[in-house]
Amino acid sequence: MSLAKKLPWVFKYRPRRIDELVNQEEAKRLFIEWLNSWFQGKPGKKAVLLYGPPGSGKNSLVEAAAKERGLELIEMNASDYRRSTDIERIAIVSSRGGSLKSDRGRIIVLDEVDGVSATADLGALESILNLIENTSHPVVLIANDPWDPKLRELRDACMMIEFKRLTKTDVKKVLRSICSSERLECEEEALSYIAEKAEGDLRSAINDLEAVGEGFGKVTLATVKALLRARDRDLNIFDVVRKIMISKYAWQAREASTQTDLAPDELIKWVHENLPRQALDPDDLWRAYEALSRADVYLSRIIRTGNWDLLSYAVDMMTAGVALSIKNEDYKYKWVKYSFPETIRLMVKTREARQVREDLARLIASHLKCSTSTVKSDVIPYLKVIFDNNPEYAAKLALGLNLSESMIRYLSESKGDTIVRQVERFRQEIRKTGTEGKPTSTIPESRPSSKRTEKKEVKSSRGLEDFFKKQL
Repeated sequence: MSLAKKLPWVFKYRPRRIDELVNQEEAKRLFIEWLNSWFQGKPGKKAVLLYGPPGSGKNSLVEAAAKERGLELIEMNASDYRRSTDIERIAIVSSRGGSLKSDRGRIIVLDEVDGVSATADLGALESILNLIENTSHPVVLIANDPWDPKLRELRDACMMIEFKRLTKTDVKKVLRSICSSERLECEEEALSYIAEKAEGDLRSAINDLEAVGEGFGKVTLATVKALLRARDRDLNIFDVVRKIMISKYAWQAREASTQTDLAPDELIKWVHENLPRQALDPDDLWRAYEALSRADVYLSRIIRTGNWDLLSYAVDMMTAGVALSIKNEDYKYKWVKYSFPETIRLMVKTREARQVREDLARLIASHLKCSTSTVKSDVIPYLKVIFDNNPEYAAKLALGLNLSESMIRYLSESKGDTIVRQVERFRQEIRKTGTEGKPTSTIPESRPSSKRTEKKEVKSSRGLEDFFKKQL
């Protein structure tokens, strides 16, 4: 038996040229342009991040490009080399040496970068960034889901190239070609079934075809139905939302919600944000938002009562309820670009402000002997009015409550600097008043303190109170 026949089909039929890669025309164009910029010595970004669902051709594109141009591939799986020292030893050393214009250039490939943990794999991401900064060869990062917050710096350092999920037609085309090359008898319905179960993952579809073909000598619909089951695969959140929107049946939409790690309260934000982009028919949009509002009611009741039995109703309404509300097929199956929920973006941007608000509420609550929620609803709004309209009185309050500069600026963006300066002037006056009120050195130290002296000392220690009495 020849070596070619022993090879698994996913390797045997892997594209050897870029034009053999199925679909992904835009990704191929962008990658070739980026690689050419290295040959011209003018790379805009030193690294590229290829991202998209499994089996869409990310690795195949890099390998085909390397074969066409005679480049050496330096590959490592970033989820296997967890320590920063491993990445530095293998990747950074490989980044140095000969020029790309020499006889044997290199492409450095780091696969599964989304598998690197920001905590457990301490220093790994920093080492990858260091590699990108100092490399003298093209660096290719590959990920299924690049939108994890830990990868933000990597996204900024790389040119992003998206790979779309392959269609059922694309997958069938490749399977049919393999059957022809292997002289394998295949029913068209069986190929359709394999392509559908693969959900755009060409690698898994080829593996399924090989398993059935090698085991039974031919591929029939009855055989594949008996052997193949739907895969439990995690999708990136954009694919999950799209799958919910275009689901024709309730069970399909519910199943989509199980293919993500997002909690229901996060998933509903994603559906809410992108619903107007998909459901352009006003009637569809109205029905979908009705379903979404009911889901929100159920989630609120869960928080209020702790009755988790209601969760299944909430998930049904935000998935199946939304999917079945979109009836206009002109818009339902139209591809649109989804985006991150603005509420999540705002929460990230306002995290520091919210922390200042929490600290302020706790401080004031300790003075007023009330709850922080009462302070947030009943006290802080009035303080904002005072701080915006009466900076001098606001400075006295800030001094008395010992507010920090960030708290003062939170209460008044427009007058914050003025109030901070006024607080500092008040502090200087208090220090001056306290110094002037101290006992003089004419009183002998050995002399017992008289009641009169004690009263004078008490009076001198109350400089802050005396100061406010003068000012108010």
